[in-house]
Amino acid sequence: MHRFFVDKENIRDNKVAIIGEDVKHIRNVLRLKEEDIISICDKQGMDYIAEIIDLSKEKVVCDIIETKISNSEPPIEVILYQGIAKSTKMDLIIQKSTEVGVAKIVPVITDRTIVKIQDRKKEENKLERWNKITEEAAKQSKRGIIPEVCQILSFNEMLETLKNNGIIIVPYENEENIGIKEILRGAANKKINIVIGPEGGFEEEEIELLKAIGAHIVSLGPRILRTETAGLVTSAIVLYELGDLGVI
Repeated sequence: MHRFFVDKENIRDNKVAIIGEDVKHIRNVLRLKEEDIISICDKQGMDYIAEIIDLSKEKVVCDIIETKISNSEPPIEVILYQGIAKSTKMDLIIQKSTEVGVAKIVPVITDRTIVKIQDRKKEENKLERWNKITEEAAKQSKRGIIPEVCQILSFNEMLETLKNNGIIIVPYENEENIGIKEILRGAANKKINIVIGPEGGFEEEEIELLKAIGAHIVSLGPRILRTETAGLVTSAIVLYELGDLGVI
């Protein structure tokens, strides 16, 4: 069943109005027609089974047949703070993080970040593209929300955001003794912040600053993972231990 996201205000009086780019996709690509049944989500965790009753160039109107709480969202909130990676790597990180169940992605500029985005327009364009990626990945994976890719933060801005704001997990190649599992004991129902360095990893000074705000520096094992792998692996471990990944 094809799935679409709409804003909450487009759902009223037991009807749903789909507008924007999805209209062209429904009409010209999927070639759906009246009486076809589709799945709709309000981006806030509510799902609707709906029947198409009218198609025009501007919008697709549907009757709601069934309403239910989405069962595809994890019971915990996982936020990924990702050191910005090169273009295609960052796209992959955002796509796969959405698929696995991350709630929010925050791009971060660290000392070793290769990609330095200083032009405001360039930043807006990247954020627009990244949020489009999360929307498409959320449709494909039948998420109950569209994870937001937030404004780019400097390392120091990230530190301020993270202070007293949930559990902080930082995989680091020089840590050999502490694993994620022991950090997660007793962490149920708490926000989990995962902090991943860029291609070059973290500076030792950055790790010390993270420790100073209570971050848990952990090992992902004896093999060194690339930045585009580390966040996905860490998120999957957290969601397996505390969430719904692999659990029916």
